[in-house]
Amino acid sequence: MTAPGDGGAPLEASAFCERVLEAVGSGVEAEVTVRQGLSGLTRFANSHIHQNVAEEAMVTRLKVCVDGRQAAVTSTVAAGDPRSLVERALAAARLRPVDPDWPGVAAPAPPPAVEHYDGGTATAEPHERAAVVKAFVGADPASRAAGFCRTSGSSVAFANTAGQRVTGRTTEATVEGIHRIGLSDGRGWHSSASLTELDGAAAGRSAAAKASGGVDAVDLEPGRYEVVLEPACVSDLLDFLAWYGFNAKAHAEGQSFVDLGREQIDPLVSIVDDAADGRTTGLGFDAEGTPKARLELVREGVCVGVAHDRRTARRAGGDTESTGHAVAGGEGFGALCTNLFLLPGTTSPAEMVASVDRGLLVTELWYTRILDPKSQVVTGLTRNGLFLVEAGEVRGAVRNLRFTQSYVEALAPGNVLGVGDDARLTVAGSVAPSVHLASWNFTGGAQG
Repeated sequence: MTAPGDGGAPLEASAFCERVLEAVGSGVEAEVTVRQGLSGLTRFANSHIHQNVAEEAMVTRLKVCVDGRQAAVTSTVAAGDPRSLVERALAAARLRPVDPDWPGVAAPAPPPAVEHYDGGTATAEPHERAAVVKAFVGADPASRAAGFCRTSGSSVAFANTAGQRVTGRTTEATVEGIHRIGLSDGRGWHSSASLTELDGAAAGRSAAAKASGGVDAVDLEPGRYEVVLEPACVSDLLDFLAWYGFNAKAHAEGQSFVDLGREQIDPLVSIVDDAADGRTTGLGFDAEGTPKARLELVREGVCVGVAHDRRTARRAGGDTESTGHAVAGGEGFGALCTNLFLLPGTTSPAEMVASVDRGLLVTELWYTRILDPKSQVVTGLTRNGLFLVEAGEVRGAVRNLRFTQSYVEALAPGNVLGVGDDARLTVAGSVAPSVHLASWNFTGGAQG
């Protein structure tokens, strides 16, 4: 792979974008994105590494619009003659109906100075990931550990026929796994833009402590319980709020809970999307080449914004502009926030637990599925650490429970009792703290 140049993206990627646009010719609107990078994955089970894989790829995505008819094609073939790619795109466009909502391509505009990039992570070797795995496993040699450590680095070049030219690069590293004692699993994880910042030992100690505390778990009757949700759980809440709530397409179609200007969330909660924040990963521009800027979504409980791409901004009319949240293929489902932050509070997780009369400490939500997009009713299960709290102390482990809960209702005014000071980058890419909620609806055991 070509080393990144001073502009941030491989020189060959930017050059290939220009070759593609030249092949498109005149009278056609077009935008092209070239992403190239290297990803590596080290997997382990029974406390031993059993797999190392790596993939180096170059992906080109071309979108064209001919006489109002638009189509997009993708190629995973390394840079070469772009004519075949262009011919496929133009042929596909001619078969499509006229798109009345085609917004045109983005005008030239500089992106913010964003670079969540670490060169060592972009080219990380298996032995470097193995060192992180060793630290995770070594946190408790007596238990069995399983999970993965991954690294990735990518450089992106974008160009369109209106003259927009942007480049960027980003890296990401994650260690995630469980320690198992008997039938008890505990989860630990750490994510960062840099592999050297991963603390495999701390993640392993967290997993081992939860596994140890989960031995001799007991059944608990379903019902509504006070909860302290750890950051991984809060990340799940943010994902659903982004997909079905802070999405301008869903909002315009009446499928979003968001009522702009009204207090729908507890005043302790503020949510933003900010690609420039140093704690996140990703690029400073979206799939349409539009620069990203900090977007307020919830300000002290009041919903104040939704994410737009060029299509939804055009449909909204007036002075509405894209907020820089277009994603590839998003015509069908709208714009998405990918750098979400639930802003931290001043309460420590220990203080939250100490204030619980009777409730549950929840490590992770999984297999979550939306039941009603507008009210944000979601069903799912707990996993890898569920603990009963009484009189401010963790009393013991509880077997996993199913929940059916409106995420909006869970965060409603008066229901958020505390927001943690422990915000961290999650495996899903958001930055989230723990939260203390007055009520969460558990509807059954793990079997139903």
